[in-house]
Amino acid sequence: MSVEQAYHGLTVAVMAVLAVLSILCLIRCIRGPRISDRVLAVNMIGTLTIVMVCVLVIALGEGYLADVALVYAMISFLAVVVLCKVYTGVYRERRHEEARLSGGQDGGEEMFK
Repeated sequence: MSVEQAYHGLTVAVMAVLAVLSILCLIRCIRGPRISDRVLAVNMIGTLTIVMVCVLVIALGEGYLADVALVYAMISFLAVVVLCKVYTGVYRERRHEEARLSGGQDGGEEMFK
C-alpha cells in the first residue's frame, strides 16, 4: 500500500464522517425542539460544508476552491445573522401579543423595540 492510497483513504474517511455529521445536524435542524437548536444546527451545517470544501482543496489541489470556501463562509454567516434577526422578531411579537392578551401594561415592551 502506497502513501497516496493511504492518503486517499484518509480523505474519503474524513469526507464520510463530515457527511454523517451534516446529516445529524440536518436532523437536529428539522426536529428542534427549540429555535436556538435549529439556528445552531444551520450554523453547524455551514461550518461542516466549509470544512468539506477545504478537504477537497487539499485532496484535489485546486486552489480556487479555497475562494469558494471563503465566499460560502460569508454567506453562511449572513444566513445565521438573518435567521437570528427573524426569530428574535418573532419572539418579540409573540411576547408582545401575550402581554396584550393578558391585559398587562405595554410600557415595558418599548424597551425591546
